Amino acid sequence: MSEENTVPPQVHIREIAPRLAFQDHPVPTEVKIELLRRLLDAGIRAFELSSFVRPDLIPGLADAEAVFANVPRVPGLSLGCCVGNTRGLARAVDAGASTAAFLLSADEEFARANIGRSTGESLAELERMAAFAADRGIVLGTYVIFAWGGPTGPGRSAEDLEPLARRLLEIGVDHWILADSAGYAAPPQIRELVTAALAHVPAENLTVQVHDDRGLGLAALLPLLDLGVRHLDTALAGSGGHPAISGRRGGGLCTEDAVQLLELSGVGTGIDLPRLIEAANWLATEIGVPGKGFVRHAGAVPSLGQGAQALDFSW
Repeated sequence: MSEENTVPPQVHIREIAPRLAFQDHPVPTEVKIELLRRLLDAGIRAFELSSFVRPDLIPGLADAEAVFANVPRVPGLSLGCCVGNTRGLARAVDAGASTAAFLLSADEEFARANIGRSTGESLAELERMAAFAADRGIVLGTYVIFAWGGPTGPGRSAEDLEPLARRLLEIGVDHWILADSAGYAAPPQIRELVTAALAHVPAENLTVQVHDDRGLGLAALLPLLDLGVRHLDTALAGSGGHPAISGRRGGGLCTEDAVQLLELSGVGTGIDLPRLIEAANWLATEIGVPGKGFVRHAGAVPSLGQGAQALDFSW
């Protein structure tokens, strides 16, 4: 690395377990707040806390306002959520959300199962929401769920993303979360789709949400860094699922595994790995949320943080 690039690169990890885990495994509000306290103690400052959607559809997230009201406030906190329509966005604004992400699915069948609309109808709703959000102090972005394919169909390519990307920019929504919701993407697919997305939006506006349904999650991280992606969504203990695809694995990439790989690669996260592992074990055992991952079982690599060589990702 050159002298000008001696500062190690940083990655901003957003923890999505408070939404992804509890939409499939309902728990009392006070348990969610305890999880957030533990994650804050570990140094996490960005969260997807909940979804402002109909409680009859996702009863595990019916307490979204209460979660937002009770999360401890600390400096640098970023509180995000999911929304499905303008009414949900208004609730998010009233609750004090920093960001809101529209639930847009690239898969038509899942789009109808999830929010009862086609992808085209969803884009029309998103256009109305963008007008509503314009002067209300909230950043409105959008998911592209199943961006790489799934939940049952074939993989998707960069070519498949193009018409959706152009429509999103026409609407004026340029903050995107590309979600590999079914865990289809190996590094070549990661590179292809993210490169296509970066032709439309800057890296600081792009988040990639890695899932690990097929064991490919960790392999996605270094290609993402090489492409300049700095915003990653992960889920503590690999937790998560979705009522619309009940019985399928739907967890995010384990936050604790991702942090270890990044730190060993010389990429800073600002997260205390031992405390994160404690939080992951607490989530998996005391609440009964199924947990995956490696580092919480095997323990962290002993040399972690002791002179790891930063890799040159040409940021």
